[in-house]
Amino acid sequence: SRRMNKIFGGVLGIMSFKYKILKNFLSQGEVELLNCWIEIYHRNNQKHFDWKMSPNADGYAYGDPITDAILLKSTNKIEKEIDRALLPTYSFMRVTTKFGDLYKHKDRESCELSVTIHIGSDGTDWPIYIDGKKIDLQKGDAIVYRGADYFHWREEFLGDWSANIFLHYVFADGNFTEHYKDKRKSFGLFKTLEEKLNEIHSK
Repeated sequence: SRRMNKIFGGVLGIMSFKYKILKNFLSQGEVELLNCWIEIYHRNNQKHFDWKMSPNADGYAYGDPITDAILLKSTNKIEKEIDRALLPTYSFMRVTTKFGDLYKHKDRESCELSVTIHIGSDGTDWPIYIDGKKIDLQKGDAIVYRGADYFHWREEFLGDWSANIFLHYVFADGNFTEHYKDKRKSFGLFKTLEEKLNEIHSK
């Protein structure tokens, strides 16, 4: 079947795959909608702040229904780009503010394949580094990369704000299929980072 070909035909290729830039991954209308949602969310956010990955403790959303919908909608598109079947795990949104950065890290098991989508900013460039390679994204652009295998980070942000959405997947033929939905009962179940980290460390 076509899906089985994706699974077995893409295994060798993905072993050497590091990242791929996808221009205009989201339409202009999708970007405008998400910018509006992020502005509303950011202005009303009072308790969801990411102390783990940035010294600024910038605002985030884990598994929000709107970003999980993008996660599901994008699955087939990403599968075609890498020629391998995927299981979606979770989505994440972060609004980074002045002097924020992203610590150098590799992702956890739920993030065998990751997609970073740039949604908007005040116009200040803020490149992502993957395995030492500097990569700039414009609004609506995405980069697909093996976040669990390669170190990635961002240096200190000197602008006012930058918003990005992250989609995470595991390989359908891989060793981490139990992370489907990030072990949630359903997509769209919003949790705090503290709740999710407590789940991970309690097992």
